[in-house]
Amino acid sequence: MTPVTRPVRLVLLLAAVLVFLAGLQLTVFPTRTSDWFAWTIDVPMTAVFLGAAYWSAVVLELAGARAAGWGRARLTVWAVLVFTVLTLVVTLVHLDGFHLGAEHPVSARVVTWGWLAIYAGVPVLMVLGLLAQSRAPAPVAAGTRVVRRLPAALRGLLAGLAAVLLMSGLALLVVPTSAAAGWSWPLTPLTARAVGAWLVGLGWAAGHACTIDDAGDVRPLGATGCAFVVLQAVALGRYGDALDRSSWQAVAYAVVLAWIAVVSAWILALRAADAAERGRSR
Repeated sequence: MTPVTRPVRLVLLLAAVLVFLAGLQLTVFPTRTSDWFAWTIDVPMTAVFLGAAYWSAVVLELAGARAAGWGRARLTVWAVLVFTVLTLVVTLVHLDGFHLGAEHPVSARVVTWGWLAIYAGVPVLMVLGLLAQSRAPAPVAAGTRVVRRLPAALRGLLAGLAAVLLMSGLALLVVPTSAAAGWSWPLTPLTARAVGAWLVGLGWAAGHACTIDDAGDVRPLGATGCAFVVLQAVALGRYGDALDRSSWQAVAYAVVLAWIAVVSAWILALRAADAAERGRSR
């Protein structure tokens, strides 16, 4: 019942704007990343994959910023913090691959310096927001809220999904060249680690939702997952020829997307069922 503090809301709103802009660059200009992104991505499918991930994160961050209580916002804050810290590390490791030199277009250099400012600053702002949230006063009059636990089968699916995403993401982060052989299309060490940061962030959110075990508080993850699957389907429709559709990697990719779709739709269906039940009880 603790309210979300103003600093946390502001940081999440800022993050939502920034990820929308990043997704816009990658989705609208996937073949022009040398001009309009922080580093050059040679495979357009990678660009639109990352763009879809950024745009789906807008849903998560807006849900956290609009949350009535900390119970729902905490899933967003911790997932964003994990992702931004990992992406900062990836950036520093591969800094020589970014568009910082005079040989790159001015547009790319401006985007790159903005990227560095964002990933150096947002984790700090998130930590400061968490500190402010920890000092938030408890509500004067605590209300009564019915907690609906997640079905055991859904918790199992969430736990399994978290394990798959976390292990895949960590492999791409730690041994990108070797792990990229198991991906559905070609990845460089930099793009492998960028994808890995997203997988770890999503896996963290799935695992956190499993531990929260509250249908109301994990609803933002359901909305985000549905957006992620739809946007990735659009990305596949545009540049899916980068995949060998008969390979085991492509099959595994489709299975994980379907897994995310099932888990996300189930989370949203729980809330819809609650609303219908309340309507019948009136």
